[in-house]
Parts: sequence; C-alpha cells; structure tokens
Amino acid sequence: HLEGHNAVVRAVAVTNDGKHIVSGSENGIIKVWSLESGNEKSTINGHSECICAICVTTDGEHIVSGSSDRTIKIWKLSTGMRERTLAGHTDSVSSVCVTSDGKHIISGSLDKTIKVWNFDSGKELRTLEGHSENVSAVTVTYNSKVVVSGSEDGSIKLWDFESGKELSMVQGHSHIVNAVAVTSDGKHLVSGSSDNKIKVWDACTLKAERTIEAHADLVHSLAVTADGKHIVSGSRDCTVKVCNLHTGKEEHTFEGHKIRVCAVTVTKEGDRIVSGSADGSIKIWNLDSGKEERPLEGHSNLVTALAVTVDGKNIVSGSRDKTIKVWNLDTGKEERCFEGLTYWANSIAVTTDGNFVISGSADKSVKVWNLQTGKEEHSLDGHTNSVSAIAVTSDGKHIISGSWDTTVKVWSVDTWEEECTLQGHTECVKAVVVTSDGRHVVTGSEDRTIKIWNLLTRKEERTLMGHSDHVSALAVTHDGKHVVSGSFDATIKMWQLDTGTEEKTFKGHADCVNSVAVTPDDIHIVSGSADRTIVVWNVRSEKEERILKGHRGFVSTVVVTSDGQHIVSGSDDKTIKVWDLDDGGEEGGHAGSLV
Repeated sequence: HLEGHNAVVRAVAVTNDGKHIVSGSENGIIKVWSLESGNEKSTINGHSECICAICVTTDGEHIVSGSSDRTIKIWKLSTGMRERTLAGHTDSVSSVCVTSDGKHIISGSLDKTIKVWNFDSGKELRTLEGHSENVSAVTVTYNSKVVVSGSEDGSIKLWDFESGKELSMVQGHSHIVNAVAVTSDGKHLVSGSSDNKIKVWDACTLKAERTIEAHADLVHSLAVTADGKHIVSGSRDCTVKVCNLHTGKEEHTFEGHKIRVCAVTVTKEGDRIVSGSADGSIKIWNLDSGKEERPLEGHSNLVTALAVTVDGKNIVSGSRDKTIKVWNLDTGKEERCFEGLTYWANSIAVTTDGNFVISGSADKSVKVWNLQTGKEEHSLDGHTNSVSAIAVTSDGKHIISGSWDTTVKVWSVDTWEEECTLQGHTECVKAVVVTSDGRHVVTGSEDRTIKIWNLLTRKEERTLMGHSDHVSALAVTHDGKHVVSGSFDATIKMWQLDTGTEEKTFKGHADCVNSVAVTPDDIHIVSGSADRTIVVWNVRSEKEERILKGHRGFVSTVVVTSDGQHIVSGSDDKTIKVWDLDDGGEEGGHAGSLV
C-alpha cells in the first residue's frame, strides 16, 4: 500500500489515464502518487483544515479539492500550484465533482446547499437549496444535465443543471445518504447509506431495483465501474466490496485496511480499485483477481524463470526479453539487470551463499553471474540443445542442468567443469531438482517419466510413471521423503522418493501445470498453471485451500520464500507477483514496480 499520510485519508481520485492517484487527508494535505510505482510524486499544502473531497478533471490537468475550511481549491496537477480558490459555502465542503466537459464544478456542503461554479473564472453561478440537513454527496450525469445529491436527511434529490430547479426526490434509506453515483449511461443511480445498505435505482422511474446488504457497518463511499457492471463500496467495517450492479451479488471482498474505508475510486479501465482509509493508508486492488496489488514490472516479455535468495531479500527473474533482473522483495524495486544473453533464460537458480545466479538458456549454455555486480563470470558449455532446467545442491558444490538434448549434466562449482552426464530420458528434460541432502537428483521429461538418480554413484535408481503427458515441473519435500510433480495432463502427483510409489493425485487445474513448489513445513503444495491461476493445496486433505487469481496470462513459474510467508509467481503477462501465503492476498504498495 501507499504510505505517506500521517492522518485519516478522506478522499481519493485517479486520473483518467490511470497514471496518478490523488489523495487528501484530515490534516489538509493532498498527495499525488504514481499508480504504477506507488511512489509519492508531490505533496500539496494550502487548505487550513481537513480535505473532505477530491476530484480530477477529465483531461488530468487539474485537481479540485473541497475542505472543512469552507473553500474549494483548483490545483495544477503537474506542479501542485494553486490556481484559484472558490469561496461561498458557509460550512464544510463535503463533496465536489466536475462536469465531463470540464467547464463546471459542483459542490455540496454541510450548509445544506449545492453550488455550481464556472471552472475557468471561479464564479458561483447558482445555489441549489432544498435539503433539510447537510449535503453529504454530489455527482452529475455524464451529459451534465442532472445533478444528483445525497443528504443527512436520508433523501436523494435530482436537480436540473441549467436552471437549478429540483426535479424529484427519492427516499428509501433509513439513515444518512453518504455516497451517490450514476452509471455512465445514465440509466441507474446508486446510493450508500449509514443504514449499511447500498441501493440501485432506475434513473427514469426512480424506483429501487434492488437493495444490497453486503456491509456490516455504514457505507462511506461508492464508485461504479465505467462499464456500469459493478459497484465498489467502502465501509466502516474496514472492507472494500465489489457487487454486481445488475444482480446485487457480492463478487469480491477486499480486506486489509485496519480502520474504516473512507474513500474508493476505480480506474477508467475498470481493472483497479483505489481505497483510502482512516488508518492513513491507500491501497490498490486488482478488480479481476480481488487481490491487493504489487506486480513487479520491468520485463518487456514473458517471465520464464524465478528464484528467491536463501535470505529472502531478493527475487531473481529471467524473461524472454533476454535479461535477468534482481528485485528487492520488500520494496518491489528493481535493483539490477543482467544483460548480454544471446537467448533468454529458461531456468534460474541461486547458490546457497547468495553470491551467484545460475541460468540455463536456449543458447545451449549454463551461465554463472555475480549477483552483486550482474557480470557474467563463467559459461559452462557441453549441452547440444537448449538448457531447460537448473538446480544447485544445498552445499553449493554442484550445478545440475537438464536439456532438450535429453541429458542431465553435473558440474563442479570449484572447477566450473562438467563432472558427468546422466542419460536415460528419451525426450527433452523439462525439470530438475535435488534433494536437500544432496544425494539424489530428480528429473522430469517430455517422455512422461520421472527419474531418480543417485548423485554419488551417478546411476539411475528408479523411473516413476503415471502422468499421461509431459512432466513439466518438480519439487522435493524438505524432509526428503517425497517428490511432487506437475504435468501437462493438468494434474499434480506426490510420490514416495524411496520406493517410487505414487501416493496422491491433485486435480483442479483446467490446463497444464507449469510449476510446483512446496512450503518449508511440507504442509502445502503451490502450483502455477496455463489456466492463469495459482493453487495452494493442502497435502494431507488433497484439497484446494485457495486459488490465487490476478495474472492475465499463463503462470509460468512459482516459488515459495524460505520463511514460508510468500509465494512469488511469474507469467507470460510480463509480471511478477508477490502473494501472502497465509491469506492468499496479493501484496500491495508497489503496483507496477516489478515485471
């Protein structure tokens, strides 16, 4: 999430181009943030009291803010400079909006009035009077013909924009109307109230079509997606909810704020929600996945391989853009980029001492990189086809590589020379893993088999058969007793390493399994699939515990951090995502900073 405010965040807005978030807090501060990086761009001071409302003009040039100091201010977004102050309300300005043509500002106030202002001159054009209590919310239809207001008197009023006359009044809530919104086609009004309810109204008949009771406490804020399909709401129950506007069905609940959610908004594309809370934080959520975001963006092509350093501080990624990148896991920032690959890295491993990154590439080589400098130190040549899989023994003394040439090679880290070649597979070797004691190498192949090799004798001990398609992924439990395999047959299997007996089969993915990992306590298996999901499985029950959605392309690789707290995933959507393993939440705060 975005941290910088030291007071309650009362208002948030997003520019139409989706590049910036603007937030306002109770201490009178406005901040501008990059939505992609999560970095604070500027801080704007000027109001003497709480910022109650914020909006951004459709061209993204200006911020309009309303405050408890009874004024409305217009700011240049790029410079943070104040252009004009609109004074006329006799109490706090609770809500502001700008017409779609950018010519007028509409404001609602605790003085029970609504005012219409000329944007360019700052002149007050008219005052709309009729509410018997404070005006808590205002909005305007997309065609700028009708103003909609919500009030502490429990009513919603519709006003003619040109004449300022009241057109009609809607009543249905049993308490304060805190938020109002209008769909872009003008067919529906949506209201949120202190009665904990959201109501959807037909804009022509003004009849309530449905009442949504999703929140356990009062509804503070509302937004409607541009396609008019979803309502996003923020509540005193600390949650953000997404409900289907046409059915009223709750589709997502976003949990993460510690105190009430005061403000919500949606990007124009409808793919992200931004929420502001009384805990002082701003969070960015992926509407499709229902998760808080922190994608790692920077690669320009699909992410092919991932590894996490043993100390858990860094993620290392390989991509078809022919680079290897090192990221700070905590901040999501890219720390360095390795360039010079003639082909992309198919597989990546990090030595246990954290000094070296090992990559296997389509150029048939195994390369050794200095993690700190990003410089190539060694190139290990011997394979006659693309190197598809890499593993390093836990003592850091050997590198194991698997190749499309059907062989597995063992390399010495001391001499950087090939020690032996393991032959037995009849097709491409897709996966390689080493047991924690360093005694066995396990390999998976397009020949649908898994082979277990004794690293000391360099002999094949057994072949495991059971998958009906390519074996694409492997992991070994940390106790060294079981092998976990993923396959293009969309299943995951667990095998006894000593006997080769198949113990369990996990079914649930709708497409091939590309990657598997096991948590340090051996209680969970994590799998990534071409169906774009990551599944966390309970080993004992053989059931799905949670499905993580958020990638827009197939999930090519997954790893679990050594502390068992995070899952890191890579995808052909060019992003890397960090997930909390306990709750399945995508970790927030740096949307757009890692790919």
